Amino acid sequence: MTRYAALLRGVNVGATRLAMADLRRVVADLGHTDVRTYLQSGNVVFTAPPTRDEVLAEGIAGRLADEVGLRVPVLVRDGGELAALVGASPYAGGQNDPTRVLVVFLSAAPDAARVRELAVPAGEEMAYAVVGRELHLHYPAGNYGRTKFTTAYLEKKLGVVATARNWKSVLALRDLTAG
Repeated sequence: MTRYAALLRGVNVGATRLAMADLRRVVADLGHTDVRTYLQSGNVVFTAPPTRDEVLAEGIAGRLADEVGLRVPVLVRDGGELAALVGASPYAGGQNDPTRVLVVFLSAAPDAARVRELAVPAGEEMAYAVVGRELHLHYPAGNYGRTKFTTAYLEKKLGVVATARNWKSVLALRDLTAG
């Protein structure tokens, strides 16, 4: 059995509302076990037989649409992937404020040509690095709430679905999916 984290895009921000009890029920109804949510922002951790991330994501997204009427992108990573991305972060080690480091989870590794064309918007103080299916962000001035480098911007530029989590959430999800 493998521990997974499913990350729902845009849940409980703006008009897209989902009770975490409904999310837990939907995931459990799919046959997954040891289902737990983290925060109110669409993070759910569960145990399932080893399965491709995309298959798990499609199952959760489909069931949410059918049972709750909510159509949102779902991205899935297993515990090993989360541990590896934490270890690969180019920014976490040099930053003691976890609100200034974020990870944008991508539905697929973006095309190299699109990555080369990606640029920080003028006037913004930030750095980024694409590592596989993740985009690591560092905001040394802590200005993520005012950035134009949003998930919508990244989806348009990279041609993939994206959802962001702050470093504290990434570490918690890694811990919840460990072992």
